[in-house]
Amino acid sequence: MKNFAQLYSDLDQTTKTNEKVALLAAYLQAAPDEDRMWALALLSGRKPKRTVPTAKLKEWACELAKVDEWLFEESYSIVGDLAETITLMLPPVKSSNHQTLTYWVQYIKKLAAFDDDVKREQVWQAWQQMGQDERFAFNKLITGGFRIGISQTLVSRAIGQFTGITQNVIAHRLMGNWTPDTITFDELVLQERHDDDISKPYPFCLAYQIEVAPEELGKPEDWQAEWKWDGIRGQIIKRNGNVFVWSRGEELVTDKFPELLEMAAHLPDGTVIDGEILPYKDELPLPFNILQTRIGRKNITKKILADAPVGFFTYDIIEWEGQDWRTVPLVERRAQLEKLVATVNHKNLLLSPMVDFTTWEELTEQRKQSRAMQSEGIMLKHKASGYEVGRKKGWWWKWKVDPYSIDAVLIYAQAGHGRRANMYTDYTFALWQGDLLVPFAKAYSGLTDKEIQQVDKIIRDTTKERFGPVRSVTPTLVFELGFEGINLSTRHKSGIAVRFPRILRWRTDKKVEDANSLDDLKALLNTTSGNAPEQSSPL
Repeated sequence: MKNFAQLYSDLDQTTKTNEKVALLAAYLQAAPDEDRMWALALLSGRKPKRTVPTAKLKEWACELAKVDEWLFEESYSIVGDLAETITLMLPPVKSSNHQTLTYWVQYIKKLAAFDDDVKREQVWQAWQQMGQDERFAFNKLITGGFRIGISQTLVSRAIGQFTGITQNVIAHRLMGNWTPDTITFDELVLQERHDDDISKPYPFCLAYQIEVAPEELGKPEDWQAEWKWDGIRGQIIKRNGNVFVWSRGEELVTDKFPELLEMAAHLPDGTVIDGEILPYKDELPLPFNILQTRIGRKNITKKILADAPVGFFTYDIIEWEGQDWRTVPLVERRAQLEKLVATVNHKNLLLSPMVDFTTWEELTEQRKQSRAMQSEGIMLKHKASGYEVGRKKGWWWKWKVDPYSIDAVLIYAQAGHGRRANMYTDYTFALWQGDLLVPFAKAYSGLTDKEIQQVDKIIRDTTKERFGPVRSVTPTLVFELGFEGINLSTRHKSGIAVRFPRILRWRTDKKVEDANSLDDLKALLNTTSGNAPEQSSPL
């Protein structure tokens, strides 16, 4: 556990890719097999289920540290992270241990069988035999808050450094529904084939945001243009008569979309297609908020199926007749995909249309129709491109439309997390409705470090009230917010929900009374067909 805690700390303290890969490679090569597998699982988001409520952990930490709950809460509001607050609050360690990462993961899992009194004793025992770095890692695991900014690509590169296996092969082997309890490192990574796992998807090929004018990409005829859909990215697999539907987040979602399961039964064996799960009507996508009514539902009722019908808008084929087609040029993959869709001829399998163009100027004009198509913009893919693992610059680009924007007033602020835990960086914004400022969105990204420091000082100087970690401030600051979509909503006081809000710029040139109104925001609904009322979501 000491080595894993050190890895966690070291990875958090560097932003250099090569250093992260070297740290991962050194740890994974030296770790015992079980720890190596649990490290891989944790780094890829496969966390053990939470076995202790966070409220109990706070209570037990206060008891062990002999501090009042109010002091813990005040500290938590400043630190901004529960696991870190508990780690800092606990008294000095009484003893040490040499247990492995696997031991402590299993320790946490076994707590599920105990009552609260036994759980408390077990958690206290764990805390009292760990150093601070170990405690922090342990607390991250037990609170369910273990996250680290490591991509599957970096993990694959690290494994490749000491196994000699190519990154693409490793990335594919790490996909799927595996756990360290059921498979070894040798079985998962070193064996050449995994024919028994017919459900295994491929690593998704991703795109970078375009960095230059399209004209700088070369000849238009070398590129394929498609709409960039706003849905759930997925792969549909048909092997040995079995169907599997995977989301990009490596979640098996077959049972959430029964209409896709029925459709995929008509695919030939040995087929894997890539595309977007979208609500649609008359072969055109509907707003994303309609799809949200199905996300997280345990039971898919007939009413849900009727109110939010989905189809699979497919744009790539990556396995055909049981053969890996990822190295086949895109132009050939697209031709085979078109034949497949025509042969299957099913209402829930739709060929994502290409955007025809002969000049970059013509494509620029067509891009302006993106929102009318319920699209986020244009995807540009080189016709000679293969289906890569993750992102590779030069082959695939996303050319998103400019965001909606509106000028809003900051009225509430909350402390951030991590290195910004001592600064107010999470903001709530409002728009005018008559003489009142009505909150409508939260945002926390978009400012420079210098601007954050300036805003933080103003927030502290203009605080009116405090509600736990939240401060109400005198309205003095105006910001231009950008967002991708807008919908009517019964869940928000403003009656409007915006999608992916973020700060575009600090409007130091504007007074508070010059900020926009709710009527201005609602007027943007007329610029898009995506104005279906937002419905309550279980998430």
